[in-house]
Amino acid sequence: MVNLKKLCVGALLATTICGIGALTPSAEAGKIEDVQARGVLLVGSTGDYKPMSYLNKETGRYEGFDVEVAELLAQSLGVKVQYVPTTWKTLQADTMAGKFDIAMCGVTRTFAREQKMNMSHGYLTFGKTILCRKADAKKFTSEADLNKKSVRVMVNTGGTNEKFALSNLPNCTLLVHPQNAEIPALIAEGKADVMITETMEARRYVRDDARLAAPLLDDPFTKNHFGILMAKGDQDWLNYVNFFMEEKDMDGTLDKLEDQYIK
Repeated sequence: MVNLKKLCVGALLATTICGIGALTPSAEAGKIEDVQARGVLLVGSTGDYKPMSYLNKETGRYEGFDVEVAELLAQSLGVKVQYVPTTWKTLQADTMAGKFDIAMCGVTRTFAREQKMNMSHGYLTFGKTILCRKADAKKFTSEADLNKKSVRVMVNTGGTNEKFALSNLPNCTLLVHPQNAEIPALIAEGKADVMITETMEARRYVRDDARLAAPLLDDPFTKNHFGILMAKGDQDWLNYVNFFMEEKDMDGTLDKLEDQYIK
């Protein structure tokens, strides 16, 4: 049986792509035309979030689920990708300042972000959870076990992990570290007891480091979705990104990438 929804979305995306290809840049050109005229899709990334978007310091290349999707988005526009470094602390300001066309690095969809910027429809369900040393896994079975002065909780600067800890763990000893990608190793080395993170990241680090555990992986504190972040002001650009993501969801591309990078 023909999947009518899939057929319609695919047709809409194809029509959009064909239509924008015929446009030429003008004083009133939108984001789609700007990107095509430039020949490059500028993608903001913190580069510190395995398995979503991670800068491999050995190769100098970005890797991960979001990196693969960003490359496919660029291909659909007939352009290449250029990554623009940002940080969780400056992500909002950099997005609103137009330093890149989209930010795609495991960005959580929140109402606060949606009020000031555009976000695509959600993709990949995840939740806030913890990463700790394997030897301490039985100590942390609930949020209450974390909310103690004796528990050193480490988070990255400026992101939703820090916001979660400030809101939900007022009694813990909160340690803020600027580089998210360095925190798992610091936990394993005993520099802190717990990292607040997301299920996607926790699963990856447990797989990569035998010293670590994620005892609440199957029972996260929250449930959220990732979204593609962009500045407000161009509805056509937001529509294009949403149509693209729906097509990649329905043709199985996102499932394949999830199997490759996350499961």
